[in-house]
Amino acid sequence: MHRRTLLISAVFGLLAACGRRKKLKALPAGSVVLAFGDSVTHGTGAAPGEDWPSRLAALTGWNIVNAGVPGDTAEAGKARLGPLLEEHRPALVIVEIGGNDFLRRRAASAVLEDIRQIVRTAKASGAQVVLVAVPELSLLAALAQKPGDSPIYRQLGEEEGVPVIESVFSDILSHAEWRADQIHPNAEGYRRMAAGIEAALKEIGLR
Repeated sequence: MHRRTLLISAVFGLLAACGRRKKLKALPAGSVVLAFGDSVTHGTGAAPGEDWPSRLAALTGWNIVNAGVPGDTAEAGKARLGPLLEEHRPALVIVEIGGNDFLRRRAASAVLEDIRQIVRTAKASGAQVVLVAVPELSLLAALAQKPGDSPIYRQLGEEEGVPVIESVFSDILSHAEWRADQIHPNAEGYRRMAAGIEAALKEIGLR
């Protein structure tokens, strides 16, 4: 309980400035939301139905489409977003992507521009957009088991005017009992990830 309280408090603090700058329009139950990402959005490391989009749907009452593809990159993801937006016409797109780009040692500047295109494509469809920050690949952080968000997400949030949910994913990966391996949460980790995302969405007015 203490760790959960600290996690939610951290989310509130990190989102405070962004929330003051830009509040989003609240979404009622039944709204279509697209969770766009990689294996972490897909739910790798846990059983079906234990992924964070499914758990977030249960918390919010939204109709969340899980568009997570294991192994996907921001570079490749740009091409598949358009058809998903056309098919589902979501009111909100939650973007969690970039981890596989980091693992492949792509330049952070290139990953930033790919995610920027994803954000702009989603916004052009009329959807609201929220970014989930992904840990930066770091040998030191891996050895210390203290992963930290890549700074490109905060930069993108500021430049594109979209909220960024910081520290939630990184915090989960810093606790061995909440992860299935070094880069994926387990069932409990996904539960906490959904709770942290929901707390952040409340802070920016979506809930």
